[in-house]
Parts: sequence; C-alpha cells; structure tokens
Amino acid sequence: MSPLNFHDRFTSDRGNASVEFALVAPLLMLVALAVLQLMLAIHVRTVITSAAIEGARVAALVDGDLARAESRTRSILESNIAGTAVQSIRASRVTAGANDMFAVVVETELPLLGFYGPTSMKLTGHALAE
Repeated sequence: MSPLNFHDRFTSDRGNASVEFALVAPLLMLVALAVLQLMLAIHVRTVITSAAIEGARVAALVDGDLARAESRTRSILESNIAGTAVQSIRASRVTAGANDMFAVVVETELPLLGFYGPTSMKLTGHALAE
C-alpha cells in the first residue's frame, strides 16, 4: 500500500465514519438518557397517583377509616421504586359541593437530573364516600 500524497489525504473519505460516530454518539446518548429520565418521572407520578386513589377508595369502602387509607397507600408504594421518593401521606374527609369524599394526599420529591433538580409534587386521590 502506497502512502497517500498531500492532495489525496485531504480529499479522501477514509476514517470519516469514525469521526462522525465520535461526534454524534454523545448527542445520541444524551437524548436517550433524557427520554429514560422522562419515562422514570412519568412512571413515578403515575404510580403515586394510583396509590393515592386506591387509598381513598379503601377509606370509602371501610367506613371512613383514614388510618387504613394511609396504610394501603404506603403498602402499595413500598413495593415500588416510587416509594423511595415519598415524604408524607395524609388522608382526610372532604366535602366538594354536596358530595362527601375521601382524599389521600401524597407529597413527594421527584429526583430529576438536568435543569430541574429535585421537584416537589403533591398528588391527590379522591373517592366518593359510600
């Protein structure tokens, strides 16, 4: 194999793919990690909301036992990755218009990376009293 002369070295495409990969790969990894972080945040929010709704439903079905509502919400969250972010769980009886309802409020801090940092959320689940 003969060495390339000066003109051929600068007009050749040899080695071009590895340079392009080195420039594009970090950007692709950044986008993939951002999508993964977004998926995790949506998952945590959905699980916590569902647990709060389930806790409120339990309170509505067992004659307004608020301690059981908090306990049920906590037991659902302990078996999931979302449980590590929970700061407090409160159950209460509320009235909305003419409707008597139970509400379970879960306060959590969502550990995000990037521009947002830890984000506090207060998610509430409601159920009509029966």
